[in-house]
Amino acid sequence: MTWITHLGAILCVGMIAAGQVLFKMVALSIKGSGTVLSREIFFLGGTAIAIYGLATLFWIALLREAPLGRLYPYMALSFMFVALASWAIFHEAITPGQMAGLALIVGGLIVIAVS
Repeated sequence: MTWITHLGAILCVGMIAAGQVLFKMVALSIKGSGTVLSREIFFLGGTAIAIYGLATLFWIALLREAPLGRLYPYMALSFMFVALASWAIFHEAITPGQMAGLALIVGGLIVIAVS
C-alpha cells in the first residue's frame, strides 16, 4: 500500500466519523424540539447521509488499490475519531479505560500499517 492509500483510508474513516457526529446532532435536535420535522434535522441528517454515501464511493475506490484485509483495520480509527469529536463538540467525558482502549487500537493499526 502506498502512503496515499493509507491517507485515503484515514480520510474515509474521518468522513464516517463526521457522519456519526452529524447523526448525534440530529438526535440532540430531535430531543430539543420534540419533533423530527424541522429544517435543521433534515439538513443535518441529509448531510450525514451524503457524507456516508461519498465515503462509501471513496472506500470502493480505495479497495481497487489495496487488499481489504489491509484497509479494513483502519475502520477501527472511527472509534478514536468519534470519541475525540464527542469530547470536543459535545463535551462528553473520555474515561481512562476508553483512553487505554483507543491507544491499543492505534497501536494495533501502527503494527498493521508497518508490517
